[in-house]
Amino acid sequence: MDVNNLPRVAYFCMEYGLNSDFKAYAGGLGILAGDHLKGAKDLNLPLVGIGLKWKQGYTDQFIDDNGEVYDTYHNYHYNFLKDTGVKVTVKVRKVDVVCKVWKLDEFGNNPIYLLDTDIPENGDAWITGQLYGWFGEERIAQEIVLGIGGVKALRALEISVDVYHFNEGHAVLAATELIKEEMQSGRSFELAWEKVRSKVVFTTHTPIVEGNESHDLYKLEYMGAFNGLTKSQMVRLGDEPFNMTIAGLRLSRKANAVAKLHAETANKMWKTVAGRSEIIGITNGIHKPTWVDARITKAFDNDGDLWGAHLAVKKELIEFIKERTGILLDAQKLLIGFSRRAAPYKRSDLIFTSEEIIAPLLKSGKIQIVFSGKAHPLDDTGKEIVAKLVRMMKKYPGSVVFLENYDMNIGRELTRGSDIWLNNPRRPLEASGTSGMKAAMNGVLNCSILDGWWPEACIDGVNGWQFGDGVSLNDLSEAELDKHDTLALYDTLINRVMDTYYNNREKWVEMMKESIRTTSQEFSVERMLDEYYNKMYIK
Repeated sequence: MDVNNLPRVAYFCMEYGLNSDFKAYAGGLGILAGDHLKGAKDLNLPLVGIGLKWKQGYTDQFIDDNGEVYDTYHNYHYNFLKDTGVKVTVKVRKVDVVCKVWKLDEFGNNPIYLLDTDIPENGDAWITGQLYGWFGEERIAQEIVLGIGGVKALRALEISVDVYHFNEGHAVLAATELIKEEMQSGRSFELAWEKVRSKVVFTTHTPIVEGNESHDLYKLEYMGAFNGLTKSQMVRLGDEPFNMTIAGLRLSRKANAVAKLHAETANKMWKTVAGRSEIIGITNGIHKPTWVDARITKAFDNDGDLWGAHLAVKKELIEFIKERTGILLDAQKLLIGFSRRAAPYKRSDLIFTSEEIIAPLLKSGKIQIVFSGKAHPLDDTGKEIVAKLVRMMKKYPGSVVFLENYDMNIGRELTRGSDIWLNNPRRPLEASGTSGMKAAMNGVLNCSILDGWWPEACIDGVNGWQFGDGVSLNDLSEAELDKHDTLALYDTLINRVMDTYYNNREKWVEMMKESIRTTSQEFSVERMLDEYYNKMYIK
């Protein structure tokens, strides 16, 4: 790509995962956004980020002595943010809210401009208080600041923009400001919408209809989200109630899902939406300098001792686990990593379904499993999943570990130092799953359901393993699928994974090499950004 002739892109996202010291991310969406901005920096691309400066970030989540999950929040102060000197004003409940704009380019990323309402001018400074901490009115207020305030910030900063990229539906209120600008210049609503649509692209992430955010129109109007548009115009954009994803699809010239299978799922989900944009698949990629251990890359590139390099990284993970939990794992025994948001469809506890099968392997130490992940602060079901994993840790000491307060540091250690990366969502509910890419490029072998990105990468028995044979909720009920996948997991783990690990080290190392060879370029952020420019940003 000739960077001198590329369109200038403003990338809107609610969260950014750049570094564990910057508490502005909750999970995969933020990590992807952070990698997007880091990749843009590496490639010198004309792309800036727009986000919010979260006073308390996402929850820090811990386990008490009784095994109960609890959340804590802290007021964070960052000395690496740069004051742009710019402030913009949005209206929330007909009251002016002043948003201070900070610049962040500390972590090898293109500039991200963060709007902050925690300043003396505001009576309600908590709009940018907690990432995903509230619902209803507070969430709408946050989305007004991100979208409407984000566009105003770009204008005040005098940043010229050719393409507005809304990463998930949180940002779609930006379009009301863009339409308002066009209408103030004399265009009708129809022509203004058409003009804005020609400059907007949209990424959808959530492959469950119910998981896509919507708001009652009366509440949007009361909060000020109409931004000068009428109720009928808002209905035309996002239906009633106002669905943020539907609005994103109608406000964009093109939309994308984050894997090929996800694109199929998304197009089926939204097929009845009139006037929506085409949804293509652009599979996520990762920023290798952030996630891939240099020793692994060196050993692979120079045909060196890949197993020796892996063992050194694995021992560091084991020491990391000991420091966090006091539990010392065995570097010679199979170590399975699993870190996911604690949501029911991800089935974190699937491997424990038939304890009569798995218990002997845990008691003998033949397999060791390290879990990590957070539940949403208001998700009691997710917290019970975490609590169950903690109970399993107590039941199988020395073989099962749960690392509390999951963050980028834990994710980096696990995806580098595990032997196996386990992933078992209910197919087809995993949008992408970039943690598996990180593991694969570190020579950690994926053992996964054919969901998300893995159907594009898996060469079964060559660069990792699949189990479940692609059976999904389209074929079986939830209960039937869980039973089917549990049996498939046990069969693959015992008869293929363990057999290879303990009895055929030569084949294991060859599979590690194939894992790295087949994923390092295809699932890199460089490839992903190339596709975004050529398929989305460039008309």
